[in-house]
Amino acid sequence: MKPAAFEMVRPADAPEAGRALAAGDGAVKVMAGGQSLGPMLNLRLARPERLLDITALPGLSDCRETASHVEIGAAVTHARIEDGDCPEPIAGMLRHVAGGIAYRAVRNRGTIGGSLCHADPAADWVTALTALGAGVVATDGTGATREIPMPAFMLGAYRTALRPDEIVTAIRIPRHSPAARWGYHKICRKVGEFADAIGAFVADPETRICRAVFGSTGGAPLLLPDLAAHAARTGSPAGLTTVKTALEHSGLSLSAVKIHQLAVAHRRAVEEALADV
Repeated sequence: MKPAAFEMVRPADAPEAGRALAAGDGAVKVMAGGQSLGPMLNLRLARPERLLDITALPGLSDCRETASHVEIGAAVTHARIEDGDCPEPIAGMLRHVAGGIAYRAVRNRGTIGGSLCHADPAADWVTALTALGAGVVATDGTGATREIPMPAFMLGAYRTALRPDEIVTAIRIPRHSPAARWGYHKICRKVGEFADAIGAFVADPETRICRAVFGSTGGAPLLLPDLAAHAARTGSPAGLTTVKTALEHSGLSLSAVKIHQLAVAHRRAVEEALADV
């Protein structure tokens, strides 16, 4: 199939893109790498009248770092992160996650911001960046910016907290100490496919931060602080029965198979993180 006819526009900056989005009243879509939107266009699941190509907007392809944060532009590709072209807020985690996304051809074009905005529950970045305590920087049609914490950014499957005149311009990730540990494990039918279950675990004893995150739940990533606290306190994951019980009482509608997959992914992520402790 081929997409319905549309107009391609290249705004000069983020505020112009935001104004065009708001004026389009749903008939305008943002195009970055196009690895999610492209197939939807070809299948005519999306039929925008206009596409905004934001890949050349100032700053969106930059990686910056400060004493407290790493900031990654929304148009930075997965491949650049995989290849170590961006600073790491915690040793090795971003490269590991980026290297496991789909296939290299997809990683060469797909962007971190586009993945977040698509908000697929089975995507990697929504879970990994939640575990890292990241914030999403959104810019509106006036040029004003705000930072949205990851737990508040994804509202559900394919839904985000972005306003009609906002685009994502960067992701801000707090730096972790050299003592920080992380684990990230996903269960897929085969390499390159979207995950059936994701477990992410980050613990930093110096800042006393510990997060256990479950991804591919059918909606936004799930944070379970009690399981994170157990791992930090004992140096090992909770038993599968305990994890399954926590998932059953999480308020999500999950099948028994999904609960088992998530419990296994969590256990392996914690084991990876604490293996040498």
